[in-house]
Amino acid sequence: MNTRDVIKELRTKKGLSQDELADRVFVTRQAVSRWETGETVPNTETLMLLSNLFGVSINTLLGSPQKLICQCCGMPLEDEIIGKNADGSLNEDYCKWCYADGTYTYHDMDDLIDVCVKHMVGEHFTEEQARAYMKQTLPHLDYWKRYEELSDDGQFEAFKRQLVDEINALGIEGMPKVEKLSALVGSYVNLAYPLPGGATVKFLDDGATYLGTQLESPFGGERCFGVLANMDFILVCTYDAGGENPELVLYKKR
Repeated sequence: MNTRDVIKELRTKKGLSQDELADRVFVTRQAVSRWETGETVPNTETLMLLSNLFGVSINTLLGSPQKLICQCCGMPLEDEIIGKNADGSLNEDYCKWCYADGTYTYHDMDDLIDVCVKHMVGEHFTEEQARAYMKQTLPHLDYWKRYEELSDDGQFEAFKRQLVDEINALGIEGMPKVEKLSALVGSYVNLAYPLPGGATVKFLDDGATYLGTQLESPFGGERCFGVLANMDFILVCTYDAGGENPELVLYKKR
């Protein structure tokens, strides 16, 4: 699709007239009309406003001329999984797992490789092949090439260690000790917990990134403990394989 078609489609889906879109991004209706006829394209500042308004990348607004990949883990990027800056705007260099609210979530390449390999092993990769591929690929990505420049001097790692200590101090019966936490996107872990009256409740934002882990039960079987946390809360639950039959164990404000 061309920029003109993308803007018209997004505007229509959002139920905005050309006048209303113009007001939202501080241009004239005539400017919007020229975009949609292909006579002109928005300037860089306006593209950023349109990106925030529609929740899509500038790359999408321009008709997807580039194939974006996360510059931390190498994952192909679609709009739904692009990370966000501290001001809520999309950062088209990173996925939500590697970059959330202006914070880089991985500071050890081996930790990232361990996480990625688990999801790569299967029909196309053995574990050894996946690990070798990631070790070859990651050093060429911008984040790892500029790590000294982009690093936060260990602040985020210190926060994760603090969270791990808080979680282990809860002393939840039967739950193994938490050793580390990884970035998890809400939409993949936002389970619906049953309430006594038969209704269910979700506690997470599908679009947000959290820290968490899955722990195998020491008593065997397929039931696992799930741990999720951020600056505001700690959540502990149990569930069967595939997240089935979830039960909330603890939800604690920090």
